[in-house]
Amino acid sequence: MALAFADIPTDEKIIEEIRRTLIANGMRDGVHIRLTLTRGVKVTSGMDPRLNREGPTLIVLAEHKAPVYDRSGRRLITSSMRRFGPDTLDPKIHHANLLQSILAKIEANAAGADDALMLDQRGFIAETNATNLFFVRGGVVMTSRTVACPEGITRATVLELCAQHAIPSRVDDLSLTEAYRADEAFCTGTMGELASVTEIDGRIIGDGSPGPLTKRLSELYSELTAREGVVLIGG
Repeated sequence: MALAFADIPTDEKIIEEIRRTLIANGMRDGVHIRLTLTRGVKVTSGMDPRLNREGPTLIVLAEHKAPVYDRSGRRLITSSMRRFGPDTLDPKIHHANLLQSILAKIEANAAGADDALMLDQRGFIAETNATNLFFVRGGVVMTSRTVACPEGITRATVLELCAQHAIPSRVDDLSLTEAYRADEAFCTGTMGELASVTEIDGRIIGDGSPGPLTKRLSELYSELTAREGVVLIGG
């Protein structure tokens, strides 16, 4: 709606198209699906939405793909690239322009790190180039406000699990100082689920191994996703 699409498919329609794609390709397990909704077919090139005369177009990209992150511990470096705020390009719009993330990832690759930690325009932690970030200190699970990072589904699920299991949590502006002195850190995302972060800018987080709350939340997340969700193919 924020992008003023003329038409938006219902959840039921999207689920049906996912189901059709999986059946057509004989996919039943271990499948990652990336959904992209475009404005639709244009009559000619140009940025004016009025040029889109047919659409929208839903792209269902399904591939056999295991979780991508090593659970033993991710190493991060702080990127020089800053995340946009809502007055520049609102992160609540999950769009396909990922150049900012790619440039940050290039910095991480050059530094020999796994991923890049990205700050917002004020200098507070936003997220990594690909995932939301959480920190644990004194038994409290902390994550950034969605000022300069997307409203991640896995992020929201972790916060819900904290509330359900009486695990203290805090959503706030977080500085690098709070990251460096954290007892534990982990990142969350669809393809990585919960993955421990054990080093940031050469500083070891905690004892350098996945912490107890990271492990507990990972187990709670696995239990939740095993019993809840939409059944796409029965049997």
